[in-house]
Amino acid sequence: MESVEQYRNQKVLVLGLAKSGMNAARLLHKLGAFVTVNDKKDFDNNPDAQELLSDGIKVITGGHPLSLLDEDFKVVVKNPGIPYTNPIVAGAIKKGIPVITEVELASQILSGELIGVTGTNGKTTTTTLISMMLNQRQNSGKAYVAGNIGVPASAVAQKALATDTMVTELSSFMLCGIQTLHPHIAVLTNIYSTHLDYHGSRANYVKAKMRITMNQTADDYFVVNWDSEEWRGLSEQSKAQVVPFSRQANSTAGAYEKDGNLYFKDELIMAAKEIKIPGDHNVENALAAIAVAKIEGVPTAGIIQVLKTFSGVRHRTQYVETYEGRQFYNDSKATNIVATEMALKGFDQPVVLLAGGLDRGNTFEKLAPALKAHVKTLIVFGETAQKMADAGKIAGIKEIEFSENCETAVPTAWKLSAPGDIIMLSPACASWDQYPNFEIRGDRYIKAVEDLTGKAEEK
Repeated sequence: MESVEQYRNQKVLVLGLAKSGMNAARLLHKLGAFVTVNDKKDFDNNPDAQELLSDGIKVITGGHPLSLLDEDFKVVVKNPGIPYTNPIVAGAIKKGIPVITEVELASQILSGELIGVTGTNGKTTTTTLISMMLNQRQNSGKAYVAGNIGVPASAVAQKALATDTMVTELSSFMLCGIQTLHPHIAVLTNIYSTHLDYHGSRANYVKAKMRITMNQTADDYFVVNWDSEEWRGLSEQSKAQVVPFSRQANSTAGAYEKDGNLYFKDELIMAAKEIKIPGDHNVENALAAIAVAKIEGVPTAGIIQVLKTFSGVRHRTQYVETYEGRQFYNDSKATNIVATEMALKGFDQPVVLLAGGLDRGNTFEKLAPALKAHVKTLIVFGETAQKMADAGKIAGIKEIEFSENCETAVPTAWKLSAPGDIIMLSPACASWDQYPNFEIRGDRYIKAVEDLTGKAEEK
């Protein structure tokens, strides 16, 4: 951990709790700041706030009073999910108070190397693969995962040594709040249209993603998916050395797939079919990780070992169990159309799909071709249930059922399935209409599968 004096005896506002806010508040307190935490949840039902108060940190709960801006705060550290339209955030910016997120704070104290991974889909899997590959090196420090993957970056940065690497999943929400964050290697997996309710436009969303490379120099690396003209064009914004990866062999200057094999430049790595996790999207994730691993000097044998044995990230096309000829998969992290489309393309068997969730105003006609090609039965729930059902009708799916939520959808899926089918939760929507987050949604699905089959989840 680097010695940082810029917050000592300075007033700092932490806006919003959860994991990032809790860890930011504790770190700032440790750095000698006068910390005020503000969270909208009332104090009596807010164990995080109660815990911080017992640690001697000032806590204000039950709303976001604008009077807070009358205090002379040096900086505001906000929860990534709080929009910039929030009155306190907007007011702080108007007064010239820097507004950052917890990952920015973490990067300021990190002694080791920072690798950042962003994109619309594939971030979690790519982040995990990179860390596992880096840990195949001998005597080169330890690689940790952090960030949007569910591990607060500020907690990891405090324990990481100068020889260690923090592989950080960075959401667009996080990237909006960076100023000095500087990854030695930045990865852009892909960019599709999502979170437009937060960013206001696709242009703003793309701009937020590209902040991952804004502080990079010619000594750094920008690893970019080369299978879209737009993404290739975005690479021109970076001052770093561009390293492409391509499932379509659009470039052989980095990692790519050709004739069913994975390469890095001229070196054959392995056959694509040997990757343990299914789907073309996971080939892309593997290629991105291979590029980073090769830049970092990971032996090819170590790369192969990871790709042949890694069985997937929880909630991301996660195999749960097989029962009476049906395979259950949990893809709760598929919170947009493209993610569900990619998951469906990973299977040749008929799929009973469980889908639906938060209504962000979009419809699902774009999902219809993948539904038509892979889905035999569609079970819909949540705010978008009718819209999802409409897409199923466009796709010609004959069996479409409505359910209350993903748990109640499981026994319905079972009744409508047959041996050899895939039963998969892949919602194509965020979870916030019915669940606090996609992890809880996925956990509830798994519990429903366990209740149905009488079998515990395979670890």
